[in-house]
Amino acid sequence: MDKKRKLLFVIIFLVVVLVLIYLFIVRNKEENKKEDIQTNYLKATVLSVSNDSITVKDGSNLIYTFDSVNDFDLTPGETVVLEYTGVLDKNVQNQNISIVSYTVDSTPLETKLSDNGIFSKFYKMAEMKLDTMSLDEKIGQILLVRVPDKNKINDLQKYQFGGYLLFKRDFESKTRSEVVSMIKEFQDNSKIPLLIAVDEEGGSVVRVSSNPNLASAPFKSSQELYKEGGFDLIKKDTVNKSNLLQGLGINVNLAPVVDVATDPSSYIYDRTIGLDTEKTSEFAKTVIEASKNSKVSYTLKHFPGYGDNIDTHTNQAIDERPYETLLSDSLPPFEAGIEAGAEAILVSHNIVKSIDSENPATLSANIHNLLRNKLNFTGVIITDDLSMQAISEYAESPVVKAILAGNDLLIVTDYEQSINDIKNALNDGDLEEEMLDDMVLRILAWKYYKGMIIDNIK
Repeated sequence: MDKKRKLLFVIIFLVVVLVLIYLFIVRNKEENKKEDIQTNYLKATVLSVSNDSITVKDGSNLIYTFDSVNDFDLTPGETVVLEYTGVLDKNVQNQNISIVSYTVDSTPLETKLSDNGIFSKFYKMAEMKLDTMSLDEKIGQILLVRVPDKNKINDLQKYQFGGYLLFKRDFESKTRSEVVSMIKEFQDNSKIPLLIAVDEEGGSVVRVSSNPNLASAPFKSSQELYKEGGFDLIKKDTVNKSNLLQGLGINVNLAPVVDVATDPSSYIYDRTIGLDTEKTSEFAKTVIEASKNSKVSYTLKHFPGYGDNIDTHTNQAIDERPYETLLSDSLPPFEAGIEAGAEAILVSHNIVKSIDSENPATLSANIHNLLRNKLNFTGVIITDDLSMQAISEYAESPVVKAILAGNDLLIVTDYEQSINDIKNALNDGDLEEEMLDDMVLRILAWKYYKGMIIDNIK
């Protein structure tokens, strides 16, 4: 009888334990379910609205698309606080979660863009300057224009560009005093100080030092420098380069090339340091740190890493590398440069299939999300030249798509067409003036950061 009682007791005990385990599991499932449907909030700028979706950009320039919002009366450019259920996935643009409601936000622009980033101390001053600008001046400010053959001064006065990009032809045969006078004339005819940019990489790309009147010899490539004196010589070369450019009035160098390329047959190889990811990362860090004592800003390029792809000036390069390879091989040099204080990054026209199989990187929101979110970059994102053949078939108006993708500064050659495209998009409701405002604010904050703008109001 005792044995039967003991057996019964054991059975009852096991049943109780199983019931408790079951109840624990059910309770956890209910709590997890509640967490999955908890309400959250997202403050963002509306990029586009259709009958079945809305696309927005948050304060970190991450872009999200939500479905089933046909009842929402929103227009592009408005800042809204979205109430939603579920959890945002920052690694993708399209979100599989529901929006419950929204409110239009009227917070000041400099607060909306407050990202505690590299230029954040200057957002308030930038917003004060922004408030004095016309729409036409805002459009001009987001353009980095290849210096035209004709009407350099008249069109600068008319359109008030954010900057001029100079090429070899602009320096050819000129003396130092002639170049200084040319750039001074540009600055004297701009209401807001101009970004004066060049590609002075060294080696095969030397816009300035190719002129013997300006430099005793062309700057050497990063590969030559490294072979001759390692990173110490690269540091010294960066200082010498900065001194030359600064003395001429140039304040932006579209260099260094921090693409990782180790195959001598690849298109970009000769312009890179030609070393592995670790050494290329050290190269990026060395150049950015060495540039910080000058008034010349350096630009990491070509994000997210050119690799061994073809030339995108005339062809479309498609990057087939797996995402994990990009993370481990191509992104670290950009991360190293950002940590060293990089102020600007230039994006390539390559199609990186593992991130966005449909759009060139310059026009891809996913690429810009990666740069802002994964690498936490808060500086100015610059497009490669939007007149390149590589992107012509992907957008009727590349400048508009480049704005929607998350760029801040657009390199253009046909600036009149670009301005018309932006104005048409504004008139059609595809863009709103508020979209330009956060681009212009970051550009102005950069100019304050560099000491280019002295007065708040000019």
